[in-house]
Parts: sequence; C-alpha cells; structure tokens
Amino acid sequence: MPSLPRALRPFAVAQYRLLAIALVLSLFGTGVWIVAVVWQVIELDGTPVDLSIVATGGSIGLVLAVLFGGVAADRIPQKRILAAVETVKAASAAAIAVLALTDSLEVWHLAVVSLLLGVADGFFYPAYSAWLPALLPADDLLAANGIEGVLRPTLMQAAGPAAASAAIAILSPGLGFATVAVTQGAAAVLLVAMRTTPVRREADAEPVHALRAVWVDVRDGVRYMLRTRWLLATLLYSALLVLVIMGPIEVLLPFAVRDQTGGGAGAFALALAAFGIGGALGSIVVASMRLPRRYLTLMIAAWGLGCAPLVVIGLTDQLWVMVIALFVCGVLFSGATVVWGTLLQRRVPPEMLGRVSSLDFFVSLAFMPISMAIAGPVGELIGIPVAFLAAGIIPVVLAALTLLIARLGPDELAHPLTDAEVVVSTDTGPIVTGPGAASGRQRPVDEQNPAPGPAPSSAPSSAE
Repeated sequence: MPSLPRALRPFAVAQYRLLAIALVLSLFGTGVWIVAVVWQVIELDGTPVDLSIVATGGSIGLVLAVLFGGVAADRIPQKRILAAVETVKAASAAAIAVLALTDSLEVWHLAVVSLLLGVADGFFYPAYSAWLPALLPADDLLAANGIEGVLRPTLMQAAGPAAASAAIAILSPGLGFATVAVTQGAAAVLLVAMRTTPVRREADAEPVHALRAVWVDVRDGVRYMLRTRWLLATLLYSALLVLVIMGPIEVLLPFAVRDQTGGGAGAFALALAAFGIGGALGSIVVASMRLPRRYLTLMIAAWGLGCAPLVVIGLTDQLWVMVIALFVCGVLFSGATVVWGTLLQRRVPPEMLGRVSSLDFFVSLAFMPISMAIAGPVGELIGIPVAFLAAGIIPVVLAALTLLIARLGPDELAHPLTDAEVVVSTDTGPIVTGPGAASGRQRPVDEQNPAPGPAPSSAPSSAE
C-alpha cells in the first residue's frame, strides 16, 4: 500500500496487523492492571511501602528473567514466546480476579503475581523486538516502533486506566483484574493464529549443552554491548535515569495526586492519561519523520528534558497543572524511545538482536527494583514534593554529562541511517546492509562518504 502515510506503512503487512491487534489487547490489559493494583492496595489499607513491595516484585521478575528472555528470542521462534507469555498473564490475572472478588486477596498475593508478570515481561520484550525486523522491511521499522509508541501510552496510561477506573466505580478492582484476564487471553489466541517465522541465526556448528549454550549466548551479548560505545553509553545513562524516576512515577504519583490535589482513582487515571496522550503524540510525530541525523544526541537530550516537568508535580496542588506537566513529559520521553527501539533494530546484527534487546532492559532496569523499593521510604522521609523535584532535575544533569563524556556526536555523523540501509556493528567494524547498499550486498560503512559531517574513515567506530 504505497499510498499509506509513512507512519502507517507497517499495516500493509497482514502479519503485522495481527501482531498490532494482539499488542493492543495486551497493552490495554496492562493499563487496566496498573490502576487496579494500585487501588486494590489502597483498599487493603496499604501504604506507600506496601505499594513499593508490589511494584518491586514486578521489576525484580523482569530483571531476573530478561537475559534468559533474550537468549530464548535468538533461539526460539518469537511467536511461540509471545503466545506463551500472554497465556501466563491471562491465567495470573484470572487468579487475582477470583481472590479479589471473593474478598480473599492480600498484599502478598499481589506481590507474588507481580513477580510472575515481571518474569513474563522479561521474555516478551526481547521476543517482540527481535520479531519485528523479521516481519517488516527496514524502512518500516521506525513507523512500527512509532505505532507501538502510540499504542503503549494511549492504552497503558489512558484507555486502560480509564477502563480500570470505571470498573472500580462499578464494582471493585476485582472487575478490573477480570478484564485483564480476558484481554490477555484474547491476545494469546491471536498470536497462536499468526505464522511462525524462522529464527534469524545460523544453527550451532556442534551440539552444545543447553546450560553452556545459554552462558555462551549471554557472554557474547555482553561482549557486544561492552565494545559498542553508543550502546554502552546509552544503557548506562538509562540505568541511572530509571533509578531516579521510576520509583516516584510508579509508587509516589498516586499518593501525590491523592494528598496534594485531593483526587481519587479517577484523578490518578486522568494524570496517567495525560502522560499517555503526550506519549502517543510524540511517538506519531517521530514515526512520521525520517530518523534525524543527530539521532543519538537528540534522543538522550529528549529523555533528560522529558523528565524536567516532574519538578512541577512536587510544586503544585492543582490537578490540571500536573496533567500538563505529565503531557509534556510523555511527548519527549516517548518520542525518544521510538528512536531508541529503531536504532537497536537498525544497528544490531539480527542474530544478536534478542540478546541486545534483553541487555537493554537488564542494564536499563537493573536499578528499577531499588528505585521501587526505596521510593516509599524516601517519600516518607523527605516528602513526596522533594522526591519529585529530584526526579525532574537529576536526569537533565545526567543527559548533559552523558553527551559530554561519551562523545556520541562523531559516531552518529559517521553512521547515518537512511530509510533503505541498516548500519550493523560487527567484529570487523560497522557495515551497511539492506536494499540501499550497493547491488544489495553488504559494504563497509567507510565506503559511504556521508555529507555533511566528518568522513566515516576518520571517525570513531561504533564498535569501540
């Protein structure tokens, strides 16, 4: 469908349309879960510390599982992984719904299921990231990541929370959990119906014990990350970013809405919706454009500046002000994330993409359990307003330091990403693949001679 706008071109592929519908159902269910679990903890007379425990369970599960999820994504057809994950999510949500609706639910039940859902997500994200390039041409990947960037905040921070708020008003959080079970189950059915695509890597030359194969795969992924400067610098920055902001957003925001504005579940859902709508707008704008020449610089700067509006959360007692601040935060943060997802798919070798995607989550989220665990106690110690002031100021400083120390400018100028070409970092240096390469063959990046900017041959390799 060549007449489709750039941002909608992936929908020309039938298999992607099925995947997108499954993603809609999954993300909608996750959005319902986010609000339902918060208000279930509050209805159980929970405190910020209790919510920290529940949230920490999910982040611990994700961190523990994501490296194994990356190995699986590079060895097992990704469709099977995604279908299994959605099945586990549906069963877990159904169990919580039964406990909630029979007044048998306790906080520790939510913590255990959050841990299980975190493990499931640890397998979901690497498989999804590794599967997209097998379903779509390279020049549609930015649009596909933009579509996900629209769906994720729209459904997780807007439509899902709104549905959860309605379910709570009609009956209780238990009805929200039942909704999650239905949507995740439907996503699993759609994924089972999709065509299985082969794993994009060569089979092992010699049989290897399963445990050794896992170790070798993880080791190779870590080595690739350590020697690829743009990847390592971005992951270290995002790890510190997560430490600073995730706890306040995930744990303290509902209490800030309640205590500073006097709002309830509906007000919290509105705050999340503002972040989600902003994220959708930022994602669709980026998806409608070509990758910027300064993609690394703009991405890191947008992440840092996107956190700055969190300062407002600590300074205001007006819900509408919080809503505007979260909207701006969503625009910048999600727009940058679309660039990041596309960057991984365009510059990482296909046979390594699952592991690198898992390392992305592992390194970026390594501090998430700590951030979740300390958010409640820190909020009680220094106050929620001060915690949000720190969450808004520190990321800007970290972004400036990352750009100054890592010197990413020469790398992005030396390795521009056109629509038709994919720049891949290998042991022998970056190469260009894709239909835009000469005669459809791979060729070294330093044959490109891009302009403007320094000649690639004189610039640092991305594999430094």
